[in-house]
Amino acid sequence: MAEPGAGQRAGGELGVGIGWRAELDLSIERMPGVDFLEVVAENIKPADLPESLRVLRARGLPVIPHGVSLGVGGAEPPSPARLAHLAACAEALDSPLVSEHLAFVRGGGIEVGHLLPVPRTRDSLRVITENVRRAQDALPVPLALENVAAIFGWPDDELTEAQFLAELVERTGVGLLIDVANLYTNQFNLGLSATDALDALPLEHLAYVHVAGGEEHHGIWHDTHTAFAPEPVLDLLTELCARATPPGALLEWDDDYPSDAALESELARIRTAMSAAREPG
Repeated sequence: MAEPGAGQRAGGELGVGIGWRAELDLSIERMPGVDFLEVVAENIKPADLPESLRVLRARGLPVIPHGVSLGVGGAEPPSPARLAHLAACAEALDSPLVSEHLAFVRGGGIEVGHLLPVPRTRDSLRVITENVRRAQDALPVPLALENVAAIFGWPDDELTEAQFLAELVERTGVGLLIDVANLYTNQFNLGLSATDALDALPLEHLAYVHVAGGEEHHGIWHDTHTAFAPEPVLDLLTELCARATPPGALLEWDDDYPSDAALESELARIRTAMSAAREPG
């Protein structure tokens, strides 16, 4: 089991990166200024990695497996088979860490099909703490957990998301993958202050940061990963960087892919937002 503090700086200094997608393989290979990558673990086979990932790893770019189906937020222990797959991905890619979501994804054998927020109660915290420890024991590298976007909150919540994550970190030493786009989504949809969350999170355990765009439909913000990040999301990145120095920041883009030049421009916007926190005044 990971000792407390093991999540801190789990990924080392990563830089600015982009989520690897098969549709972007050649774009990423020829794109300047990409420092690291993240790949959805469920989309690859460790024994038969995509050629593009092998090429990029040979150049020395770190690649982080990012799981979407482990479900540490459920009442059942995480699947040994899913954990074995994450571990095999980390070993095949020589990854510095593995990331997943603090989310509820299934119950009673029924898949939800979405990353749902967990009930933030003391009972839930106890169960999730044990699930996280099981995952840490099964992985060859540190684990980082991501905050999720929500369009609803559970009525019996006893803790804020930041308080819940802080206590989970204290109990397990798990790293944090903070998605500033998800913080913005929860502020937009639920009225939860994103800056208050940043103030309460144990950012010394920050592994890296996610940045993404979304769209508003009928008064609800949807975290689609198919658009440029709105300025409020980049402002939150600046706010985060004013409080801590993230080891890395990564752009997520999952569909409706833009040109190479547009992606390069988005990476430049991320760098600018990060550096703005260091500017005087």
